[in-house]
Amino acid sequence: MAMSKALIASLLLVLSLLVLHIVQADEELVNTNQAAAYPPKIDCGAACDARCRLASRQKMCKRACGTCCARCNCVPPGTSGNQEACACYASLTTHGGRPKCP
Repeated sequence: MAMSKALIASLLLVLSLLVLHIVQADEELVNTNQAAAYPPKIDCGAACDARCRLASRQKMCKRACGTCCARCNCVPPGTSGNQEACACYASLTTHGGRPKCP
């Protein structure tokens, strides 16, 4: 009888340690995935200032660029073109089907 109680107690201890280990591993996996899923936000104001510095209609350019940057968290380098550097930025269109982002 004493032997069976000791066996049950040791099995419960091993089982509880196993569950604790599984929970800790799951928490580490969730934390790793969250860090990878959310890259750091860029400064859209500065990026759009650089992108729109040669535009003839700077206010409109900065407004459109700011909207695109907020959605995509990226602005292509340079003052025009280079949209392949940011696929999301290049894919946004207006209701008329024209490219939204400068």
